[in-house]
Amino acid sequence: MDSNDENLIANGTLTSYSIQDENNVSVQVSKTSDNMIILENVGAYNGTKKYHFSSNVKPFDFSIQSSEFKGACDGYQINKITFTGIGIDVTDEKGYYKIILQ
Repeated sequence: MDSNDENLIANGTLTSYSIQDENNVSVQVSKTSDNMIILENVGAYNGTKKYHFSSNVKPFDFSIQSSEFKGACDGYQINKITFTGIGIDVTDEKGYYKIILQ
């Protein structure tokens, strides 16, 4: 998004992007029909892992803290996501994060 709340994917500004984890392994991403980016298969570990988002607009870093979940079905849950970067603003929008890059 930009500071005018315009989706940078929808308007053609954000044309290339990738995400790597702290071991420089690429994270699979998919774009939704409403121009959002979904990160595939992140958070399946105990602890914190760092990630780097690079794009033609602006790079930033973030980390995901997750833990093992025990219950009716075992797995992992994401407990906290922390974003760092100069000139970005992030808001939690009930199930997704809105990241202002411009």
